[in-house]
Amino acid sequence: MSKKFVVAMAIIVAIGVGIYAYLGGFSTPTVTVTTSEPLILAGQPFTGTVKDEAFGNAFRRAAQLRDTKELEGLLGNVYYNNPESKSDSIKAFIGIVIQDSTARLPEGYELLHVPGGRKVVRGEVEAHYMVGPGKLYSSLFDYAEEEKLKLESFYVEWFPSDRKGVVEVPVKQ
Repeated sequence: MSKKFVVAMAIIVAIGVGIYAYLGGFSTPTVTVTTSEPLILAGQPFTGTVKDEAFGNAFRRAAQLRDTKELEGLLGNVYYNNPESKSDSIKAFIGIVIQDSTARLPEGYELLHVPGGRKVVRGEVEAHYMVGPGKLYSSLFDYAEEEKLKLESFYVEWFPSDRKGVVEVPVKQ
């Protein structure tokens, strides 16, 4: 290998590490057991594979509705099966966490009420939503295993900002 090649590869790796660090890739999630608050999501249900174009379109539509302020709130989702599993199939509700259940909903959107008052394992991380969920889920599952907690297959995630993610999973009673 030539010296130029090694230098070029070192620069590429340094840029990659810098981008990962900028996105919060080295942030450590905080995991706690707490009581959930009720949430209202305006969104659309999705059942299919994660590779389905409609899956990505649902996320893009929610982001567009939030960005254009057609719906005020935070990007949020509910998964009815583990989104981090090896399975390609997903059942989800993708949309925006809103405060006003009387808000006018865009065509194709409906409301989902997530009840509060449940014991949940909650993870939070200061990281971009592109890397945050992966860090959160692994931390949640590790914590639940260490504490010998059984979790339900109901995952609520929302993003208070582009650089913060929250996931809550109810503890089986």
